[in-house]
Amino acid sequence: MPPMTEQLPEPSTSPLESVQPSLKGEYARQGEFHRNLNPNWSYYPVYINKVEVIDELLRRYGCQSGKILDAGCGEGVLVEKYAQQGWDIVGVDKNYASAYVQEGSVTALPFADNTFDTLLCLDMLEHLYYNEQSLAINEIRRVVKPGGTLIFSCPNLAHFTSRLKLMFRGRLLRTASVGHHPGDRPMLEYQELFERAGFRVVERQGIFPTVPPIYRFVMRHPAKSPNLLRFLRKLPFPVNWNFQVLFVCQLQKEV
Repeated sequence: MPPMTEQLPEPSTSPLESVQPSLKGEYARQGEFHRNLNPNWSYYPVYINKVEVIDELLRRYGCQSGKILDAGCGEGVLVEKYAQQGWDIVGVDKNYASAYVQEGSVTALPFADNTFDTLLCLDMLEHLYYNEQSLAINEIRRVVKPGGTLIFSCPNLAHFTSRLKLMFRGRLLRTASVGHHPGDRPMLEYQELFERAGFRVVERQGIFPTVPPIYRFVMRHPAKSPNLLRFLRKLPFPVNWNFQVLFVCQLQKEV
């Protein structure tokens, strides 16, 4: 008589895993490129470092204990990551929908007033036209609870190498094409937009000071550059020299 064998259960798929994502716009053309990173993408080392800094900031400010929105989250890579760790987080994006991401516009967020303790706005505003940026920031303010936390990041149009190009060639070095980043701004202009909406900046961090030798190396060797940018994050470069800047803000309570 042959030995008994254990009957293994059939592999199961959770309802979340079975939901097929809906891709539009840039994601329909290029696929889920934040989820499937290309190490030769010029933005690759900045993206890797940005994700690390966001994780540090979320944990330092105790954001995991509250309700979080990632506005303009793309494929929802961070939303999925933190949701699977048990955090109360949801994402919204106009060009992507999945089990973790709701389709919707950042200029008309589909949530009630004062819903979220923390809001992420990561490399999103530069994709909007100038007149749309204020609409998005007003929506962000509306859905964040008084005293709540905002973490936003932006590419900085006035990074170091861009300033040199303006000085010697008469034009700034844009962070992407005009079509891709129609709302490109220097970092302080983004900061001022949020301050006018009632947010107070409590911390700023820069990623990738574009001093020419560093800039050339990173652009030519993005796959080799994440550790270099990790090291540079520890050095006291002026924040406005950096290509990428992250802000932690608090929505001031009305008196």
